[in-house]
Amino acid sequence: MSALVPRRSNLSPYVTSLLSTLNLDTAKTVLFWYVLLTQTLKIQRHVRARGLGSSMRDVYIWVAQRIIHLVLRLPGTRSKVETELNKAKIQIEDKLVPKGADVVRHLTLPAQGKSLDWILAEMDKMDKEMGDTNWRLGKISGAVYHGGDDLEKVIVTAYQRYCVSNPLHPDVFPAIRKMEAEIVAMCLELYNNPNGAGTMTSGGTESIIMAIKTYRYWAKAVKGITEPEMIIPASAHAAFDKGAAYLKIKCHVIPVDHTTRLVDLKRVKRAINSNTIMLVGSCINFPDGNQDDITALGSLAVKYNIGLHVDCCLGSFIVPYIEKVGLAGGDDDGRYKLEPFDFRVQGVTSISCDTHKYGFAPKGTSVIMYRDAELRKHQYYINPNWTGGVYASPSISGSRSGALIAGTWAVMQHVGSSGYLESCRSIVTTTRKIADAIRTEIPEIYVLGSPPASVVAFASKHPKVNALEVGDAMSKRGWHLNALAGPPAVHIAVTRLTVSNMDTFIADLKDSVREAKMAPSGKGVMVSLYGLGQSSPVGPSMVGQIAMAFLDTMYKA
Repeated sequence: MSALVPRRSNLSPYVTSLLSTLNLDTAKTVLFWYVLLTQTLKIQRHVRARGLGSSMRDVYIWVAQRIIHLVLRLPGTRSKVETELNKAKIQIEDKLVPKGADVVRHLTLPAQGKSLDWILAEMDKMDKEMGDTNWRLGKISGAVYHGGDDLEKVIVTAYQRYCVSNPLHPDVFPAIRKMEAEIVAMCLELYNNPNGAGTMTSGGTESIIMAIKTYRYWAKAVKGITEPEMIIPASAHAAFDKGAAYLKIKCHVIPVDHTTRLVDLKRVKRAINSNTIMLVGSCINFPDGNQDDITALGSLAVKYNIGLHVDCCLGSFIVPYIEKVGLAGGDDDGRYKLEPFDFRVQGVTSISCDTHKYGFAPKGTSVIMYRDAELRKHQYYINPNWTGGVYASPSISGSRSGALIAGTWAVMQHVGSSGYLESCRSIVTTTRKIADAIRTEIPEIYVLGSPPASVVAFASKHPKVNALEVGDAMSKRGWHLNALAGPPAVHIAVTRLTVSNMDTFIADLKDSVREAKMAPSGKGVMVSLYGLGQSSPVGPSMVGQIAMAFLDTMYKA
């Protein structure tokens, strides 16, 4: 009988093979269920944040775009699309790139250096070749936040004194280090957090990206989050989506109410999950100049222990002074009321403020502020092991222009609180008069929300009036305004240059509405570009191609 029983050594290969198969099958099963569960959780979070209707719409758009892109690959269709895109590219080049026999292109370094007189003469020629917009006429929305000729002299003088300075080397340029620290301190005091912390940046976009980076690293260090998500209103600046794309953070965009322009707080709350690192609010937002309910957002931030960034880049040196000039309460009907927005609101952990807007500082300066230095440290980049020595920088830039810091410090000292108070009063008063005129004198259009500060946006409420047509008609009258989408609208960011042109703006707006109502052309820049973006699922892709052509043309010498 013993002869019928296999020896142990003969059984072991079969047992080992069986166990290996079982372990492999078990591992595959475990991996399958892990992937299924994680993907299901991601889908559940996405649907919870976006809602079933919006999620289905996302799927529809994705499928439609894929089908249309396949159709666009057909030879006949591709040829037509390329022809139209080439036409658009030519139009862009005609507008941006000078042409003609008299145009001289400087594509290589001159053999010998040119004199200052030659350089200035060549600059005059370039200005005349393309007919630079005369922004001093004041027919421009934002873009140029000019504080006056006196401030121009202050900036140029400060810039000249420190034109070679670099804050990367504070031991070489100690005055620049001192001025930068004082700029941050003055802004912190202005936003009611004198014991807070902050840094300067190159502009609002960098300030916003730095805030996103800070919350990403804070959430990883403190909460162990490795798949971060953030929640923003649809009215938030595109820099938030840009920062999320750069830093690989999932960004949930929450709709705003069509009438109040306030973000849907119930949907914000529903979108919060264990991977959420930050919420976003604006005071004021870029598209329509309204502010979010910062107090309510702050309560959510406290409850779920997440960051709340308030974008005051456009509000900058306007919103902190509205209360001080007695305009925070709005008008008798409660319109234009400014709600709490700064560090006095519990839950606000960071604020961005552009000094180069209504602070009238030179372009390329902004401040990012935090509730405390403990949070700010997550913004820093430090490499102690670099072969070039210990490397540390507070923001994206390494070397920076100390001259811009000097110019900002000089402007803030020159204008002072009294100057910013008066600037706020004149700009906010003008903005509200324009909004009132639209409400009471131009029935075909309406003001979006109840903007409390310096921006007014208008959309159409008349079936025969396209707001973008109105914008194109305003362009014919010399105005450079901003087109918006969702709904199609146009806005003006009021500056000191606008104040003296208020009556002209209102009169031109009335004429433009009348023109758009009587004879819509549908061929203006705003209508062509923004109408295309909303006309079909493939629209944004086509607009993206045109935008890419525009960026390419920017670097065509």
